[in-house]
Amino acid sequence: MKKYIAEGIGTMMLTLIACGIATSFGGDLLSVAFGFGLVLMIMIYLIGDISGCHINPAVSLAMFFVGKLKLNELWKYVVAQVAGAFAGSLLLALFKKGFDGSLLGANTFAWEDWYIAILVEVILTFIFVLVILKVTENSENKHLNAVIIGLTLALVHLFGIQFTGTSVNPARSLAPGMLAGWDYIQKVWVFLIFPSVGAFLAALTYKHVLKK
Repeated sequence: MKKYIAEGIGTMMLTLIACGIATSFGGDLLSVAFGFGLVLMIMIYLIGDISGCHINPAVSLAMFFVGKLKLNELWKYVVAQVAGAFAGSLLLALFKKGFDGSLLGANTFAWEDWYIAILVEVILTFIFVLVILKVTENSENKHLNAVIIGLTLALVHLFGIQFTGTSVNPARSLAPGMLAGWDYIQKVWVFLIFPSVGAFLAALTYKHVLKK
């Protein structure tokens, strides 16, 4: 049970603090990108030894595909992550005094650019998850894992913010998207399906190309 509670807490902190940073400072690119990266880095140090600090259904899905997570663990991880994300978004709504998507850091895109949003989320999640799978295969470097993974999340945000706000995390997108109203709800499917596709492709690439 501890690992599921840890996943819930970690995802709550990511959604609350990182999305809170994303809606502050005028949406400054570096602040947003490194806000997400720093929160993830700290959470890895905090709960990495307990749950692996996935705090992202796409990461958990990839871990399942490569055999590092059992099916009966996968759904519990995802439930904990989604619950944590909703808790974080509700707290952020309380602090920001509203449920508007611009207050909660909800992901969005222009309808005419739907195909760009899909490609961005698949490619960036592929990169992010592939790095996680590779760096975590060697326990000797685990003290560097938090830094490498955190910087990778910051990197994909630096590129993806201009297109979708960067999701690469279905739980982080589902909670603020569902709370922010219909304009965001009708687009949230992109941020559920295509990060998962990117995670699946990353798992295949890791297993057949990069795994030692």
